[in-house]
Amino acid sequence: MGVVLNIENGKREPASIKDLIDLTAADMGRVNKLILSKAGSDVEMIPEVANHLISSGGKRLRPMLTLAAAQMFGYAGEGHVKLATAVEFMHTATLLHDDVVDESGMRRGKKTARMIWGNQASVLVGDFLLGQAFRMMVDVGSLEALDILSSAASIIAEGEVMQLAAAKNLETTEDEHFAVIKAKTAALFSAAAEVGPVIAQATRNDRAALRSYGMNLGLAFQLIDDALDYGGTSKDLGKNVGDDFREGKVTLPVILAYRRGTKAERTFWKRAIEDNVVDDAGLEKAIGLMTRHGAIADTIGRARHFGEIARDALAPLEATPQKSALIDVIDFCTSRVN
Repeated sequence: MGVVLNIENGKREPASIKDLIDLTAADMGRVNKLILSKAGSDVEMIPEVANHLISSGGKRLRPMLTLAAAQMFGYAGEGHVKLATAVEFMHTATLLHDDVVDESGMRRGKKTARMIWGNQASVLVGDFLLGQAFRMMVDVGSLEALDILSSAASIIAEGEVMQLAAAKNLETTEDEHFAVIKAKTAALFSAAAEVGPVIAQATRNDRAALRSYGMNLGLAFQLIDDALDYGGTSKDLGKNVGDDFREGKVTLPVILAYRRGTKAERTFWKRAIEDNVVDDAGLEKAIGLMTRHGAIADTIGRARHFGEIARDALAPLEATPQKSALIDVIDFCTSRVN
C-alpha cells in the first residue's frame, strides 16, 4: 500500500552508486573479510546473530564512504579498512538495538534477529559488535579518528533516548525531529566520511568539508526513508510499508500532516499514534491526509535541500573520481522516491 511518488517531470538516467562501488571494490573485499573475521566468536550464538544481519544484503554505504574519502586524499595505509569495518559494525549494532526498541519484525526483507533469537541476544550481540568496533579503532592508532567515532557512538545513543522520550508525541516540532535524526542517523554518516581525510592527514578545511557532507547526506537519507514509509514499497524499504505508522513513530510526514490538519484530522492522528489504533484502513487514510497536505512531497523537498548542502560542501574540493562518486551518492539517496 502506498502512493506513487513522481516529483519531477521529464526522463533522466536513474541515479547510481556504481562508481563508488567500483572505486572501493578492492578495499571492500578486505572489509568484508575483516567483518567475517571480527564477527567470529567461540560463543556460538554471537556469529549466528551477527551474520544474520551482516549477510542480509545491506549496501554497506557507510564503510564505502570511509574508503572513498580516504582514497580521495591519497591515503595508502591499512587503517581505512579497519575504520570502515568499525563503521559497519557500529551501524549493525545500532540496527540490532533499534529493532528491539522499536519491536520491529522485519529488516531488509527478513525476520529481525530479535524475532529469531530474542531481544536479549540482539542487544548483547550488538554490544559485542560495538566492542569489536572500538578494538579496531584502537588498532589504527589515530586518536583523532577514535575521538570522532567514539563521539558518534555517544551521539547515536543520545538520539535513541531522545526518540524514546518523544515517542508518540504529536506535538514534536520539526526542529526537534531534525535533532533526533541528526543524532540517530546523520552522526554516523558524518563520522564515516570524516575519518577518511583524518587518517590521510588532510587539511582542516578538507576534514570539515567531508564532515558537513556526511552530516547533510545522512539527514537527506533519513528524510527519504521517512517519506518512503508512506509512499514507497517493501522492496525500497527492506521492511513493510507503513511500519513507522504501525509502531507509532512520529516522523516528519506525520508532523507536517498533523500540524496542517483540521481538528478532526488531528483527532485521527491522536487515535492512531498516541492510542495505537492502527490498521490497513487507518494507514490508507494517513497516506491520504499526507498527500492532501503535501506532507510527503515537502519531506522529500527538505531531503533534497540537505542533499544540496552536502553537494556544496564538496564543491571547493579538487575534482577526483572519488569526489564525483560521493556526489552520485547524494543523487542516489534522494532519487529513491522517483
